Amino acid sequence: MTVLDHRHTAAVPGWLPGATAPRTDPEPLLPDAAPVRVLGTPALEKTDPALLRELYRRLVVGRRYNQQATTLTKQGRLAVYPASTGQEACQITAALALQQQDWLFPSYRDTLAVVSRGVDPLEALTLLRGNAHTGYDPKASRTAPLCTPLATQAPHAVGLAHAARLAGDPTVALAMLGDGGTSEGDFHEALNFAAVLHAPVVFLVQNNGYAISVPLTQQSAAPTLAHKAVGYGMPGRLVDGNDAPAMHAVLTEAVERARSGGGPTLIEALTYRVEAHTNADDATRYRHEEEVAAWREHDPILLMERGMRELGLLDDQLVQDAADEAEALAARMRAEFHAEPELDPMSLFAHVYAEPTQQLREQAAQLAAELAAEAEVHH
Repeated sequence: MTVLDHRHTAAVPGWLPGATAPRTDPEPLLPDAAPVRVLGTPALEKTDPALLRELYRRLVVGRRYNQQATTLTKQGRLAVYPASTGQEACQITAALALQQQDWLFPSYRDTLAVVSRGVDPLEALTLLRGNAHTGYDPKASRTAPLCTPLATQAPHAVGLAHAARLAGDPTVALAMLGDGGTSEGDFHEALNFAAVLHAPVVFLVQNNGYAISVPLTQQSAAPTLAHKAVGYGMPGRLVDGNDAPAMHAVLTEAVERARSGGGPTLIEALTYRVEAHTNADDATRYRHEEEVAAWREHDPILLMERGMRELGLLDDQLVQDAADEAEALAARMRAEFHAEPELDPMSLFAHVYAEPTQQLREQAAQLAAELAAEAEVHH
């Protein structure tokens, strides 16, 4: 075995034997030294007032959506609900930064992003209700089904984005993950795939501090999760995930960079999961109330209200209009979820494979026989 003598590698082009081009300079890929912020900084005055009003409206409606979905779960209307309370700024801006032809690849906690994309709440929550694999048409909404396995949607986003570019379609894919998802092999494969192919895809990691009960310190020793981007050859961005204008600016820039041929970007948004992991989780077993209380002071709606009042952009009418819209959404959710759905058990076998496997056909036949026998008994 030949051992490379590093004393002589300086004269070798690109460092490695046989390389024909120098390696990428990592400096431009390094993430921001501090989280990008707009609220509470001079940059706020340069932000479009109409955008600030829209962000505020979406935050208020999004918070009420989370509250109502949580209540529906307690009433048994949902089987499980992973709330994004406290993470609404990440959710609404993920949808707002995309154009109609773009694709969103959400995880199970990202139902608010799906609703913000225009999907009806009843359809967005169908999976969590336990009624179907997904409740909406992915093609019609340009939104992939909610992904429960961690990070498996990330390679799918890359594949779609790469295919779109090959077809000359100016489409960008945005994959949403949690900090726990960055510990999965699918995450690393997706980033490497995206960087090598220069695919028009954006990875948004919502770092809310915990992967269920596992704190970030037990997941990664990297300076930030955004630093992971450098190892794959793409830029990393670090942003305050509770600062809605900052989130919108960073996401919009990354999406347009991808669309213009600049390649993928990894964004780490620092945020916090105020509620438990799901309604089945007891968060008091692994975190203290003092920690939660501190993050409540950095709540995205509270930050937005402070910033807008400083500029004189938050008046009573806007507050009332946003509250009325939020309550109207909550009332519609209650009405829709009160009605018992008409379910077809045979739909379980639809849209699993383009051509059903032998095993799937056998299972479908068995269920059909059982349903027929049950119907015969009732008659």
